[in-house]
Amino acid sequence: MYWTLELASRLEDAPFPATKEELLDYAIRSGISMEVIENLQELDDEEDLVYESIEDIWPDYPTKEDFLFDEEEY
Repeated sequence: MYWTLELASRLEDAPFPATKEELLDYAIRSGISMEVIENLQELDDEEDLVYESIEDIWPDYPTKEDFLFDEEEY
């Protein structure tokens, strides 16, 4: 499984919390690229596993705080 910022950002509007199957359904219905669908297919197959956010799928996903900085520090 290979995530990039561009691929992961396609899931920002996904209906979290969601199961693997729900995320796959969303990706297919939304016409999201095959790379994202292939990555989702590689997620754990546990039936009761629910992903609360993109960070559960890709822990390194940057948040808005990662891009914010305090101008007074500079």
